[in-house]
Amino acid sequence: MKKTMLGVTAFAAAGAIALAGCSSTGEGSTDTTPTAAGSEPAAAPAEDISLWLAGTDTPEALIEYLKTEYTEVNGGSLTVEQIGWGDLISSLTTALPDSENTPDVVEVGNTQAATFTTVGAFMDLTEHYEELGGDSLLQGFVEAGSIGDSVYALPYYFGSRAVFYRKDIYDAAGVAVPTTLAEYTEANKTMLDEGVGGAYLAGRDWRSGISWIFANGGDIAEYDGSEWHATLDSPEAIAGMEQWQELFTTANVAKATDDDTTTYSAINDEFLPGTPASSTMAPSWATWTLGDFDEETEAYVWNPETFGVYALPGVDGGVAPVFAGGSNIGISAATQHPDGAMTLMEIIFADEYQQMLAENGMGPANLDFADAYIGAGSFEGVNEIAYEAAANAKLTPAAAGWASIEEAGIMEDYFQAVAEGGDVASLAVEANAKIDQLING
Repeated sequence: MKKTMLGVTAFAAAGAIALAGCSSTGEGSTDTTPTAAGSEPAAAPAEDISLWLAGTDTPEALIEYLKTEYTEVNGGSLTVEQIGWGDLISSLTTALPDSENTPDVVEVGNTQAATFTTVGAFMDLTEHYEELGGDSLLQGFVEAGSIGDSVYALPYYFGSRAVFYRKDIYDAAGVAVPTTLAEYTEANKTMLDEGVGGAYLAGRDWRSGISWIFANGGDIAEYDGSEWHATLDSPEAIAGMEQWQELFTTANVAKATDDDTTTYSAINDEFLPGTPASSTMAPSWATWTLGDFDEETEAYVWNPETFGVYALPGVDGGVAPVFAGGSNIGISAATQHPDGAMTLMEIIFADEYQQMLAENGMGPANLDFADAYIGAGSFEGVNEIAYEAAANAKLTPAAAGWASIEEAGIMEDYFQAVAEGGDVASLAVEANAKIDQLING
């Protein structure tokens, strides 16, 4: 399915603020000379530019590299701001259309890329697609940032969710790594009943819980050729949510009101008083917050004798589809510095930075560096398992209104209501109605 371009309209990502003034191209076209993939970025007139990164996922060493390299190549300065994920949509909705205040280059979540692309928030990168990696780039993320054959936002990094678990707790309860979703519930129920542990899946963490819907053959929505329709009430989706509800109510130590901000550290010793968490689902890059806390270095240390990781199993075995984590990156359509912004994009997609992403546990946009990613880090098998899961991962619908759905918290509210023991079928119908009001923009 190819998305079609909509006019520049208001969308309810932060109330009813319009992305007025955005267009599919920047103010004046860039004359940046294309370079071969992996070669030195092309020189451009010195320009001071800004980069907005989402959250704190990009390590500080990589940020400093971008600043230094941009100054060396361009002569200007690069200012980097990290915008919290919770504030990202509203901040971008206000700033992107304003040529005086827009970030020149911006990272958005992969679930938000379709919305910002469709409303014309990003500059057209189609003529630079090949030089920035072309078909070696993660194609699902490319599609999320494209309209028809035109490319506006490219993948920045990827990750996928896996099950991080406590080997010591599993051993104490005499349970093995599960091979099916039912066994995952059974193993965690055994540990909870014995008082030694239990799964930690936050009630509002739909990005982890959606795997149960995917694994049962369900989905959030489907496209009928002209518009999107929510499908949370399909028999497959309901079966998945009922299975997730059973896990939550019989084998889980999280609260229905907990969200995904707590999952990263759920299996650490100091996280939960009383019955600890024996496993949690988290993105692959969460390893720097999982493990034993070293007071001297003030960092978490992954101890492979205590901690392990495995892919969430499917209904009948194998690997369950998981939600694909990660983000896209593009140039603001309102930028006044298209040449400098393109220089930064070339630095980001050059071999050295892609290698740095891989070595820091962030799935590189360019899959030519997948081997470096799989072999990186000291965390036992994490990246290999994450890469395996990523091959089977799914994205949210590439719909114009998806960012509005995220801003409204519809999926979080639905999962919380199910976690609280509500009737899945009726709650799914209610959630569908709310999604259908927003999903088509």
